[in-house]
Amino acid sequence: MKEDASGLSRRMFLRNSALGFGALMSGYPLLQGCSSNEEGGSQVSSGGKTLKSCYLPITDATPIILAHELGFYKEMGIASEKPVLIRGWAPMAEAFMAGRFNLTHLLAPIPVYMRYSKGFPVKVVAWDHINGSAITVGKNSGIDSYADLGGKQIAIPYWYSMHNIIIQMIAREYGIEPVIQDKNAPLAKNQLNLFVMAPPDMPTAMASGAIDGYIVAEPFNAAGEILAEGKIVRFTGDVWKNHPCCVAVMNEKDLADRQWSHNVIQALVKAELWALNNVEEAAHILSKDGARYLPLPEKIVKRAMMKYDDESYGANGGTGAIQHPEWHTQRLSYNPYQFESATLHMIEMMKKTRMEGDLSFLASLDPVTVHRELMYTAGVEEAAASLGGLAQFAGVDPANPFVREEIIAI
Repeated sequence: MKEDASGLSRRMFLRNSALGFGALMSGYPLLQGCSSNEEGGSQVSSGGKTLKSCYLPITDATPIILAHELGFYKEMGIASEKPVLIRGWAPMAEAFMAGRFNLTHLLAPIPVYMRYSKGFPVKVVAWDHINGSAITVGKNSGIDSYADLGGKQIAIPYWYSMHNIIIQMIAREYGIEPVIQDKNAPLAKNQLNLFVMAPPDMPTAMASGAIDGYIVAEPFNAAGEILAEGKIVRFTGDVWKNHPCCVAVMNEKDLADRQWSHNVIQALVKAELWALNNVEEAAHILSKDGARYLPLPEKIVKRAMMKYDDESYGANGGTGAIQHPEWHTQRLSYNPYQFESATLHMIEMMKKTRMEGDLSFLASLDPVTVHRELMYTAGVEEAAASLGGLAQFAGVDPANPFVREEIIAI
């Protein structure tokens, strides 16, 4: 049986994935943690409370993972336990609100829901990254362009996600109506059915034909390409230039300890800068061949973090995933600062986006107020200054580093 370069044949991939992509995640239960130093457990520091963090197995979690793995928390005098893997956004959000963790990454719209629908005092202390997601479709889906999304079944990772916002922005541009219904219900040619699926399960579902495609964070687009013979038809960072996706969050009460919280933020910002300048090494650490934070081999994680070329993805001869090479963006990159312009646009787009549940709280939200109340920027500003300035990060205007214009081109 012929195997691909990742060491896992597509036939074996499908056979072993009958219960979802979780079959590839042996050793990765719903909650994964360690208790000993030999397994990467707690690191003892000079004092103060211990940092307890969690993550989904996606590249969006890179700063939280690397800040622990590279000892940046420890350098700042922070005792940190090894980040705990959780496989779904809902259990992660619930665990954070229950106080099991004092730092996590969440899809950027989730804190909006937490604070303004649930009344939970969450604060966004940094962006975790920029870009890093894509629309991947199955080889037999019949989707060759965005106009082909009509009549299709597309999975998203969560209702409150940049993925949901962006896929619906694209659908509206092409006159396609996003709907939320049972996958077995009749679907008109001008309708796109959206539903939530855990990111690790998406490649399997696409390969088996259960769904036509998905929009999600890496490395599951690269996994869809290599393991499930899928095709990336658009990078989200090519729709919304250098958009936020996952953000690092804390409980507002933890910010009262300014020294502790700012030291945590400093470690995160340093990890982003390190990842920006050491992409291959970062991919190795995250991968199954390194420190095993992600359930995929280094080959796939490197592709997810680095492969972004016109030959493969351009409009002329590629898949069309890159329509704006003049933007000079990357498949995944890093900027920790919470730009107000991005918050304002995200809130306006959330009001136009279909989601399950009670959305009445969105109608009264003032985007400027949301930015002021939800985004804690002082930590990033201080950290960036101590590391040489925000201009070292991606997508920053050196002349005006804390202001940017949102560029969107469907």
